[in-house]
Amino acid sequence: MFMRSCPMKWKNNRYNNFKNYSTCNPIASSDCPHVVSTNIAIREHACQGELYIARYLFDRMPQRTVVSWNTMISGYAHWGKFEESLSLFTMMHGSGTRLSGATFSTVLSICARALSFCSGKLIHCLVLKSGCESFERVGGALLYFYAKCWQIHYARRVFEELRGGNDVLYYLMIVGYVQCGLLADAYDLFVKMPTRDVMAWTALISGYAKSDNSCEMALDLFRCMRGSGEAVPNEFTLDSVIRVCSRLGALSKGFNIHGIVVKCGYEFDLSICGALIELYCSCQAVDDAKMVYDRITGPCSNTSNSMISGLILMGRIEDAECVFQRMKKNAVSYNLMVKGYAINGQFEDSKKLFEKMPHKTIISSNTMISVFSRNGEINKAMMLFEDTKQEKNPVTWNSMMSGYIQNDRHEEALKLFLSMRQLSVEWTRSTFSVLFHACSSLGSLQQGQMLHSNLIKTPFESDVYVVTSLVDMYSKCGNIIDAQKSFSSISTANVAAWTALINGYAHHGFGSEAILLFQCMLEQGVAPNGATFVGILSACGRAGLVNEGMIFFYSMKELYGITPTLEHYACVVDLLGRSGHLLEAEEFIKSMPIEADGVIWAALLSACWLWRDMEVGERVANYLFNLDPKVTSAYVIMSNMYAFLGKWGEKINVRNRLRALKLKKHPGCSWIELNDRLHVFSAENRTHPLSNVICTTLGHLTENLLSHTIVNTSIQQCNLYYLGASD
Repeated sequence: MFMRSCPMKWKNNRYNNFKNYSTCNPIASSDCPHVVSTNIAIREHACQGELYIARYLFDRMPQRTVVSWNTMISGYAHWGKFEESLSLFTMMHGSGTRLSGATFSTVLSICARALSFCSGKLIHCLVLKSGCESFERVGGALLYFYAKCWQIHYARRVFEELRGGNDVLYYLMIVGYVQCGLLADAYDLFVKMPTRDVMAWTALISGYAKSDNSCEMALDLFRCMRGSGEAVPNEFTLDSVIRVCSRLGALSKGFNIHGIVVKCGYEFDLSICGALIELYCSCQAVDDAKMVYDRITGPCSNTSNSMISGLILMGRIEDAECVFQRMKKNAVSYNLMVKGYAINGQFEDSKKLFEKMPHKTIISSNTMISVFSRNGEINKAMMLFEDTKQEKNPVTWNSMMSGYIQNDRHEEALKLFLSMRQLSVEWTRSTFSVLFHACSSLGSLQQGQMLHSNLIKTPFESDVYVVTSLVDMYSKCGNIIDAQKSFSSISTANVAAWTALINGYAHHGFGSEAILLFQCMLEQGVAPNGATFVGILSACGRAGLVNEGMIFFYSMKELYGITPTLEHYACVVDLLGRSGHLLEAEEFIKSMPIEADGVIWAALLSACWLWRDMEVGERVANYLFNLDPKVTSAYVIMSNMYAFLGKWGEKINVRNRLRALKLKKHPGCSWIELNDRLHVFSAENRTHPLSNVICTTLGHLTENLLSHTIVNTSIQQCNLYYLGASD
């Protein structure tokens, strides 16, 4: 049953019974000549936000008409005073005043905006009793109310009962479907519409434009709209399709739509200009964005902020500064410039601008925590965090944890998470992403598993952004099986998730499995990016799959339009070097279209040490020393190579050069995780609080090992003696 207190079948012809449900008739204006003027005064004061004056006039009215009540109810609703509106409606109904169609449509809209489902259902009963449901405004308000409260099945019932002769309901039903994410239902209803105006087209296009998986459909619908000739796109239609082009990075289509914008006369619409600026900035066509911006007379703050953001993204900090100086600044503008200065390495300018801010918000403080952390001033970041942490803003806590990680203080980040739990600060997906990164940096599998158990209790368990970090953590902590299980929990894996798992298999030396994953990703219709190819090339290098790796490298540009970077070239050099193709690797470096850096030459030098090739090794070392004469690892490798070949004079010369430069190699270290705590050890390091006990225990173990070795050697000698005697 649609509603317990309502008949199963609605009756649409009850207007004749309207008077049976009203206890008094409307007051004629001639009976009370001051009613009209008072109603006008109430409306004027309500429109200006002077609700207390409007209510004073309303309360002092000796007699009120339905217009008086409707005006006061609408006044409260206009300023978001929904509770007062509904309370006044209850008084109106209790006073016996006749409820009009305008009353019902207004109050149902209030229930929709306040998401007051129970109140709306009760009002629906009154609508049925009054016979007003067939009025166009009331029927539309009913449908809007149910759709807004996510009760789409009730909205569908309203639509099926009342759609005859009410074309507005088609549009509202499409909006309801779109709001609930039922785009296929919205499309089916759209096809069945008797007449489709620009509002219907725009509602469906904007729905697909906001979709994560089907936003391309918005462009197809826009093309059909123009081809059908049923409606001319308005500013809202154009705004939606421009933002789709921005999301897809479809610059050429964006240019075409910009031409349509000019043709339709919307080239100076602020919202459309803002969308065009975002489009061009996201496609790195910042000069085109600047042309759009410069043609706007009196750009709003949002448009200027979009322009600043795009310029900062392209590294044009001076141009961003010019826009910032000319605009009417707000908190967003200041935050963008503070962050922009920090990205550009101008930390002092960031700090000065932060101090000049007239009104510092929590967002400003969060931005500055990140700036201090990025600049290595972790203590200042902590001071700012202490001043703001009581607000329990999750971004503040996430920024501080991220700052700790950036400054290699991973354990403090994990401790901060414990404090976050104790203070009941809300978790976000960034919280888990940051902490999984800390665990992977520490190699702390136990901490990562503990965080995973907390993640299961949250709505972020299947979030692709979080699970990608989880896959990366398990991979780097040596647990490729759990990495695979975590990846399988993602309903729709994106390229980042696939890349994380491919990197995991590459890290563990499973080259063939990584290639199979890459092929599976392509079959799923996920396009690889630059990071994906770094992973697959690394996998081929570690597994010795030279031919496969070279095929992947050359396919980057030819098949996927990805220009190789230094990181990709380094992977190829490592691939060739590990397989013993040292001369080919050297020639490959010389033929690179971009100049090789120290990382690439160092990769080849390591391969030379692996294959003990002194001839190529000396040439590579000279290239490396020309780039940076203080590369400690190169001196150490060359010293070891000379020692292996018995060239002691050359070895001494390399060691002397190393001492003359006063360079010191950082010692290698080992670590063990015990009782959720990580213990790090390195040679001659006595900083651990239990170092004496550890060294004593290690001495006992060494003695036992030596004694067992001596006994085993003696037994073997005795066995050989007796075997020889028997012969």
